[in-house]
Amino acid sequence: MVKVLIADKNFLSRVGLELLVGELKGFELVPSVCGEIEDLQSQLQLSKPNLLITDFTSLGINSDELKTLIKKFPRTKFLVITEMLSKNELNKVMASGITSFLLKDCDKTEILEAINSTIKGEKFICGKIVSFLTAAPEIKTTNSFIKSLGCDGMAVTEREIEIIRAIAEGLSNKLIADKLSLSTHTVNTHRKNIMNKLGVNNTAGVVMFAVKNQLLETNFSLFQ
Repeated sequence: MVKVLIADKNFLSRVGLELLVGELKGFELVPSVCGEIEDLQSQLQLSKPNLLITDFTSLGINSDELKTLIKKFPRTKFLVITEMLSKNELNKVMASGITSFLLKDCDKTEILEAINSTIKGEKFICGKIVSFLTAAPEIKTTNSFIKSLGCDGMAVTEREIEIIRAIAEGLSNKLIADKLSLSTHTVNTHRKNIMNKLGVNNTAGVVMFAVKNQLLETNFSLFQ
């Protein structure tokens, strides 16, 4: 049985998620949280959920506090569902250690897909967030631009994250295969799947995704 904790101060969002999760077989809801960070921390300690679905911003929690919670409760997977944030805040949340990230205008199908992917350990990211983060710097990020972005999400496995990092570091398929103890054929297959998921057709696109989503270890952020 997968235990799920929902933490959202917004009544409609919280009840809607409770109804959605309540319909799923093999999932068990623990008492939801609609208070402050202390209430969330207490419920995480008490219930030890497998999955936390939260709009941390509604609870007055910042990205640094979110990162601390993730480190303190490593056995709980975090699915964040918020309104659109600034590019700087999105980068911070993506780098905090969350498993998956959706926006509140994502539909039922996408939320269900995100829940299932997250439980399996896959990162699931709203397509609108990825498009916003990887948009060319010269594009003026207005509300109309954000609304025009697609919302279809994408699941990226931990293995694919490893390969994205390796590609961004300039390693060949052979070197990636040696590093991860895989065959070159398997790496090539992963590479094609990654490009399809990210909607890019060359290595440069993969590198841009890795940098803008802070998948590489750098001493500074290029996209604050």
